[in-house]
Amino acid sequence: MKTLPRTDVVIVGGGWTGLLLAKELGARTSQSVVVLERGGPRQTADYFEGMDELDYAIRLRLMQDVSKETVTFRHTMKERALPIRQFSSFLPGTGMGGSGEHWNGMTPRFLPITFEMRTRTLERYGAGRLPANHALQDWGITYDELEPYYTRAEQLLGISGAGSSPLEGPRSAGYPTPPLKMGYFPTLFAEAAQSLGYHPFPTPSANLSTAYRNPDGIVRPPCQYCGYCDRFGCMVGAKAQPTNTLLPVIRRQKHVSLRTGANVRRVRHQDGKATGVLYVDANGEEIFQPADLVVLASWTLNNTRLLLLSKIGQPYDPVSGKGQVGRNLTHQANARAPILFFDRPLNQFMGSGANGVTIRDFDGDNFDHSGVDFIGGAAISAPALGYRPIANFGVVPPSVKARWGSEWKKAAIESFDRAASFILAGEHLAYRTNFLDPDPTYRDSHGDPLLRMTMDWNDNERNLIRFMTTKMVEVGRAMGAREIATPPLRSYDVQTYKSSHLQGGTMIGPSPENAVLNPWLQHWQYSNLFILGASSFPQNPSGNPTLTVLAQTMRTADAIVSRYLKRPGPLA
Repeated sequence: MKTLPRTDVVIVGGGWTGLLLAKELGARTSQSVVVLERGGPRQTADYFEGMDELDYAIRLRLMQDVSKETVTFRHTMKERALPIRQFSSFLPGTGMGGSGEHWNGMTPRFLPITFEMRTRTLERYGAGRLPANHALQDWGITYDELEPYYTRAEQLLGISGAGSSPLEGPRSAGYPTPPLKMGYFPTLFAEAAQSLGYHPFPTPSANLSTAYRNPDGIVRPPCQYCGYCDRFGCMVGAKAQPTNTLLPVIRRQKHVSLRTGANVRRVRHQDGKATGVLYVDANGEEIFQPADLVVLASWTLNNTRLLLLSKIGQPYDPVSGKGQVGRNLTHQANARAPILFFDRPLNQFMGSGANGVTIRDFDGDNFDHSGVDFIGGAAISAPALGYRPIANFGVVPPSVKARWGSEWKKAAIESFDRAASFILAGEHLAYRTNFLDPDPTYRDSHGDPLLRMTMDWNDNERNLIRFMTTKMVEVGRAMGAREIATPPLRSYDVQTYKSSHLQGGTMIGPSPENAVLNPWLQHWQYSNLFILGASSFPQNPSGNPTLTVLAQTMRTADAIVSRYLKRPGPLA
């Protein structure tokens, strides 16, 4: 094993959060910072030569290689978990920029109730409304504390939007750029939703509506509405990505260095302090990187797995309820929403990753839950993402019974630009039975245990989705849809895509008795260890997590620069 010279800060993961913290430290301190990314290097120029749907969207060019490392899955503790052989329900990215390269750009703020959901639910509805096996808890921070950082994150990315919804939290500033040009399907949705008394507004988007210069001086051009956002890197740079927003700044910083092909396997620690990280480089050599400050900024599952493999903290035991590491696994309750069939073309080939209209009338606690059989809610959106010829072909209305042959082909061709689906982004509560732990059987290419997911929807999510489906059908009929297909709700599965928004495992909280991290994303027991990203979420709100994890990272960066580096130790 080779030991390298000590660095002040080592950051594990070269995605949104890791690169954002590196940029902040590089700009505001003289600390030596090393960023370790296990994938390869990337830059905006990599996407210039064409957008191959088969390569990127079907063969998943930007995603983690499951032949080297995957996870195992089961619904309950009574089942044996089996390895996921192809990522489908979520898509972890790899390489410099991580999932921030292939995301679609939706950037809602979480509602204020998100951060105090347990307290506010008890106050309004009483303990009887909480599911019997829930593991809900407050975050230890409030929307008001995070709001200034939401504004900074929106300015960093150049979020396109309009005004503010009366159903969201207060804002200290408007959106940096105007909303995107609206697609036809979202326009129909906005008119129908408004006629029903709802409050539609343009979906906040990290795809620029106009040229924009951010506070770091980075200039990006406007969106071309090509429809190749989700699962692709943007070939013109209109979609905010780490490679076009953060890397140009980092490359000018003399104290920050980036290393790719560095697969971190352990956090070394001694006497309650992290001492550095052990990784395997691209040549297979084991390297130890000593550091005074260690930051885990990889994806949700990888952050949790590193703590478990490194034996940092007490692993969660679902039988006794003791332990924190691995608790509160959640995944956005993003079921297959109703598919609407129209008698006219929708021009679905034009769009962008976050182009659309959203209503939050049924999100969080924006409506009275006294008469429904669930808590929480969902945002409902009508997108214009850009239909592509391979992935989006083959959807036929319920009236077509054939599943192959000439009748099916004719219906599929006719329906290709006359069918569209809503996006349902629902809350997933935390439960004692949904968690992460090391798999006792299966191992990765280095011989380490794979991470095991134990998770299923509970009645709260099933009832929520059933309720939201009736609302979506109501709006769909007001839009003039001639047929509506409502896919059945089944158990959680790993075969159909939902989102890459997995949360939990290293959650924050107001005390070490109920959390891995304090509200500053600092480990409760290891004060020189910070963990960034959605693994810190105690449960999953409805909205996409990227804007919130960037806001949290900015807040943590401020605390490190203004407090921790001046007097290293606990911040809470």
